[in-house]
Amino acid sequence: MPRIVDSADVSPNVKIGEGSSVWHLAQVREEAELGENCIVGRGAYIGTGVKMGDNCKVQNYALVYEPAVLEDGVFIGPAVVLTNDHYPRAINADGTLKSAHDWQPVGVTIRKGAAIGARSVCVAPVIIGAWATVAAGAVVTKDVPDFALVAGVPARRIGWVGHSGVKLEAVEGSENRFACPVSGRIYEQISETELKEVEQ
Repeated sequence: MPRIVDSADVSPNVKIGEGSSVWHLAQVREEAELGENCIVGRGAYIGTGVKMGDNCKVQNYALVYEPAVLEDGVFIGPAVVLTNDHYPRAINADGTLKSAHDWQPVGVTIRKGAAIGARSVCVAPVIIGAWATVAAGAVVTKDVPDFALVAGVPARRIGWVGHSGVKLEAVEGSENRFACPVSGRIYEQISETELKEVEQ
């Protein structure tokens, strides 16, 4: 069964998979869906209708605003923010307070196995590719390719990472092949925005 601590605020119509945990002071809003073996850390926020796959980790005080989608195995670091508004304003042009009907939420999509480092911000709408890594403190304003390592403000690709999350190293004698120093897997760069694992 899922584990939900007493101080967490979890809507009654949330779907939470087996083995998942929601920790102290976290809030999970209406119609959110969490897969199996997920962790929602202390003080984290999961917005209305957010969808999370299996084995995701949302660390302390992260803010995952709807309509974000997290595929299987996604890591969200402490105090990360996934935004949901193109043109944020508290009031309309006539000075009246904005309501939910006065704007259209846009979401961040994070593909399988990707990791978002502590205190980084993903400005919707963006897609973070599978197994990519966003460095701590980065501000992502455009889509991130699969396996890309991005850093800075705004975030730019500074290298590639493999399935283990470690920065890949150039293969000696090759201009477009990289190796994972942990697993030994080999990857080939197809273009500036595309990297693929080489079948061995």
